[in-house]
Amino acid sequence: MASRKEPPATDVPRQVSPKDRAKFRAFLKEELQAAARYQMMARNEKDARRRTAFERMVEMELKHAAHWADVLGLDSSRLRPARMSAGLLMLKGITRVFGTARIIPFLARGKSAGPNTYTVTREATTLVSAEREHRVTLRHMAAGTAADDQSPHPEGGFLRGEGGMLRAAVLGVNDGLVSNFSLVMGVAGGTQDSKFIILAGIAGLLAGAFSMAAGEYISMRSQRDVYVNLIETEKAEIEKWPDEEQQELSFMYQRKGLTKPEGDLIAARLMQDKKVALETKVREELGLDPDDLGSPWGAAFSSMTAFVVGAVVPILPFLAGAEGGAGIAISAGLSAAALMVVGAGLAWFSGVNVLWGAARMIIVGGVAAAVTFAVGKAIGVAVN
Repeated sequence: MASRKEPPATDVPRQVSPKDRAKFRAFLKEELQAAARYQMMARNEKDARRRTAFERMVEMELKHAAHWADVLGLDSSRLRPARMSAGLLMLKGITRVFGTARIIPFLARGKSAGPNTYTVTREATTLVSAEREHRVTLRHMAAGTAADDQSPHPEGGFLRGEGGMLRAAVLGVNDGLVSNFSLVMGVAGGTQDSKFIILAGIAGLLAGAFSMAAGEYISMRSQRDVYVNLIETEKAEIEKWPDEEQQELSFMYQRKGLTKPEGDLIAARLMQDKKVALETKVREELGLDPDDLGSPWGAAFSSMTAFVVGAVVPILPFLAGAEGGAGIAISAGLSAAALMVVGAGLAWFSGVNVLWGAARMIIVGGVAAAVTFAVGKAIGVAVN
């Protein structure tokens, strides 16, 4: 994401080495990019509390940017959020389609690295607490709670509340696009008859969609069964051996740095309500959220739908009446564009270079399609 050009340095402190200066410029750029993201989220946020939270975060990011500008000897009065870029346009489009509540979990995940980076940077010690506050605010919003009152929010908790559906959807689009693109190109290599290509494409779409749905359901069902069994085991142990479980809770908090009397006190309080004690042990000891164990049917439907979305792209030109070499060329072009979008989106969500993510997806999908096209061509020639 490109940021607004920085004003020329006026008086860079001599104690800032070239290596540190490059690092601080990267910090400055990231703060301006973060300000642009939060500004865009605020403008598209309908909930007044979250909009206010985003606006406060914009102000704080600009203050952080001003800090780095001062360290670098730049004119901080001219700083503004980063300009519109391809990445920000993509985020804006996704936000308008799915809403800000669907995007907040990704912002929270990306923000989690900020405080750790600043903690080991001497010039950033004054920013650590504010960065942690941002992370907590995003976590509250991602979990569906307001940062100030802990009240449930109906739109929140996309990653927690809907389990593996997002993961299944991403994999489904990617698999559907690559597999059916390769299949269509393979058949097109053997014959340019659009009827055969459409038949093969639809067959691949249906087979892949139901296969993905079945596999995702079985995987999520098995995972959920394991989690439920673990939770039931913990519940039975709390009922049968409350003293031992209370001692385990105390040890758990002692490992976190509390003294034995403090750990014993907290454990005793928790054990007064066995439901609270169970939830605490499940979250802290097993690392599970008892309210979000994943939905097998939801994951299966999401996976199937996403596969269809990806798999339909290569056969769209033929369904629209395109034939012969022109249809093959249009199908390849549409598929390449879709591969680029999917690759860029996955890269952005993963926090890696967007251009490299798009290029990598095109290369992988293109190679797979080229190989199957060549094989189909060879088989077609041999059969004829």
